[in-house]
Amino acid sequence: MSGMRPTGRLHLGHYVGVLKNWITLQHQYQSFFSIADWHALTTKYDETQGLNGHILDVALDWLGAGVDPVVATVFVQSQVPEVAELHLLLSMLTPKKWVETDPTLKDMVQMLHEDLNYGLLGYPILQTADILSVKAHLVPVGKDQLAHLEISRDIVTRFNHLYQVELFPAPQPLLTETPMLPGVDGRKMGKSYGNAIYLSDTEEETWQKIKQGITDPARIKRTDPGNPLECEVIYKYYEVFAPSDVQALAAEECRTAARGCMDCKRILADVINAQLRPMRERRQALAEDLGQVRQILKDGSEKAREECRQTLQEVRSAMKLFSLD
Repeated sequence: MSGMRPTGRLHLGHYVGVLKNWITLQHQYQSFFSIADWHALTTKYDETQGLNGHILDVALDWLGAGVDPVVATVFVQSQVPEVAELHLLLSMLTPKKWVETDPTLKDMVQMLHEDLNYGLLGYPILQTADILSVKAHLVPVGKDQLAHLEISRDIVTRFNHLYQVELFPAPQPLLTETPMLPGVDGRKMGKSYGNAIYLSDTEEETWQKIKQGITDPARIKRTDPGNPLECEVIYKYYEVFAPSDVQALAAEECRTAARGCMDCKRILADVINAQLRPMRERRQALAEDLGQVRQILKDGSEKAREECRQTLQEVRSAMKLFSLD
């Protein structure tokens, strides 16, 4: 089980950090991928006007990149109301201090520079409900995100102990390599910095952005030898996207001044565009038939609801909640 908040089009950082793993994992496990629009509202509650468009953008990027709705369940979080009810029930047995001391939540609050709202306080519990609603055993995370799962595991232990059942498995981290890809200016890649290469960019837009990439500041003239390690952005992109022989040749020709920085960037742009071309073609075809995309999300959301309904029925039974049946 995994998901993303719909906050806009996805960029190369999302692709190398998350999507590439999903595309592999979907063929190894029964997979659920959630477009987490309720999670988006915890920090973007005053920016709902563009949310519907963002949901479709994320879906287009996922499907274009290779997430297959035939083998994985792709759904919209808010279209599965059972998750919200499970969130409510789990919140009743979760001590306040557990969420207040969650390091991920602390980081989010610090970035917001505003008071903690009630919805954001419940973010870790809603995240737990996402995972437990489909009884996920595995959650793909990087090493820096292991703490995210601790509160979910604590809630599982508490629920199973309180109601003397073994209803929920303790979700385990599925450790994945998550390369940190910088933006073209060397800062974290993100929309707010204007330094992101988007999966949906044209090939010309990609080239224009790569042209801005930072190279060795000590290399003044074309004939000066350079140091690839000082080309923090461009060489990092070579490491991530280029075959090893292409990467090695770029480094060698940089050191010997056999290749200029602009030539190096042009080759890199060609490499990245070649990888993204089939994704962009699939995305464009889907963008011309949004009815198909909406149907994929509708079918996936109904499939997720079927799983969640069964889970919620078992939760109600374990908690001995009132029933009219």
